Amino acid sequence: MATVLSGTSGALYYKPAGTSSTQISATDFPATGSDIQVGSDLGFKVNDPVTLAYPVGATTTGAIAAGDYYVLTYSASTGVMTVSATAGGSAETATAQPSGFGANYASIQYTAAAVVGSVRDWSFEITRSEIDVTTIGQTLGVTVPFREYITGFADGTGSATVYTTDDDTALSSRLIEDVLLRQQTGATMKLYIDRVLVSGTVNDTQSRSIEVPVVLTSASLNVNPDDGQSVSINFRPSSAPTFDFSKS
Repeated sequence: MATVLSGTSGALYYKPAGTSSTQISATDFPATGSDIQVGSDLGFKVNDPVTLAYPVGATTTGAIAAGDYYVLTYSASTGVMTVSATAGGSAETATAQPSGFGANYASIQYTAAAVVGSVRDWSFEITRSEIDVTTIGQTLGVTVPFREYITGFADGTGSATVYTTDDDTALSSRLIEDVLLRQQTGATMKLYIDRVLVSGTVNDTQSRSIEVPVVLTSASLNVNPDDGQSVSINFRPSSAPTFDFSKS
């Protein structure tokens, strides 16, 4: 008999909005120095874990190597980023620009969704529209005719209640701030229905989850003397969610 899950099995993980830059050309990388032009008005923050990837076939000798880094500096006004191998470490530098991109681009993206530890609850709903294709002029019988439909586009809505804290670097705080971010590319919710931890790390093979790129649409704050201060975050999918309900 299957085990009924409780809410204690769930969790919400989040990739912050504006932390995906996928149109980085070879000339955006430094020939010397550490400044990478990733694009302005994005949501990168100092110490964000990011992954640098080059297109297949690119020549990267002397360039900043592909791999996992931490954001050392980022200017939203100029779009210039520097990265380091460790949080707060020394900037990675180059002695040559990469080449051989062709019509492709490099990317720098937030490495992986991280847990939002102060979530009270989350909900997610998928809906499908129906298009009425009923025709007139049908032959009437003893019973009334039924309408006919074909399926249309899918859509969805979601929400999460997050307790606010005095840590302005926490992902819960960024969730609130990201609602107003103009460029929300990269915002992703990973909604765990049944999160399984092995040695303190999520085992996605044994866990059940829904991963969905999102647009954050609203934040509603609630302050009263009897409860912890909370914020209701609403979102909708920006593309199709991925369902992983398998335990193997």
